[in-house]
Amino acid sequence: MPESAQQTTRLAFLASSLPEAQAARQRLQAHYGEHAPEQADVIVVLGGDGYMLRALHANTHLHKPLYGMKQGTVGFLLNQYDENDLLQRINAAEPVMLHPLAMTAIDLAGNTHQSQAINEVALWRQSNQAAHLRIKVNDVVRVPELVADGVLLATAAGSTAYNLSVRGPILPLGTDALALTPISPFRPRRWNGAILPGQARVEVEVLNPHKRPVSATADAFEVRDVQCVSMHLAIDTEYTLLFDPDHSLEERILQEQFL
Repeated sequence: MPESAQQTTRLAFLASSLPEAQAARQRLQAHYGEHAPEQADVIVVLGGDGYMLRALHANTHLHKPLYGMKQGTVGFLLNQYDENDLLQRINAAEPVMLHPLAMTAIDLAGNTHQSQAINEVALWRQSNQAAHLRIKVNDVVRVPELVADGVLLATAAGSTAYNLSVRGPILPLGTDALALTPISPFRPRRWNGAILPGQARVEVEVLNPHKRPVSATADAFEVRDVQCVSMHLAIDTEYTLLFDPDHSLEERILQEQFL
């Protein structure tokens, strides 16, 4: 990162397909110039949270920090949009390091699929019939049979996303923990999920998968007709997001607990 607000920063701009995001990209390119992501110091992302997640996944190999500005419907992972003093804002921004979840899913044909999730890995029923799932944590069966619409495992950064909407716990940023949350559970009635250590390994086996098909998603990556899914935090993979000091991700996660 640049050492001072006066130092020139080479920027790359990525924008979602929304017209307002594309127009903003053109204005910013004209004002600040642009470099290819491979040569840039910082990648500026224009869009919503969904597009930011796609940008993070697509540029993992570059090991570049991403600075987002909201040009979409949801902007939890982004800063407010402002075309003025962008270089100064980036130089003053605070980095947040995120570790994704690693997912390995085996489908009914025996094929293995691997992906990563910054927010959550979720298993969903594919039909009108409830999913029947067996859940292991560190090779110990913790839930012999969960009858539900599904289950998800969320990171701290993702705990305020889909996890929160299904009444999962909010995890403060930096917490060495994961949220394991059922989705519309029917049995066992009193199980509302669990907060697991960050080093936990979770395996979900689909019971009777031919009759009760289940899909698995790692953020936007989907595998259908799965029979087994394993998940753990990929501590060897790190994403860097930049946030304005007065708009920190940690503060927003804290605020969500009082809304």
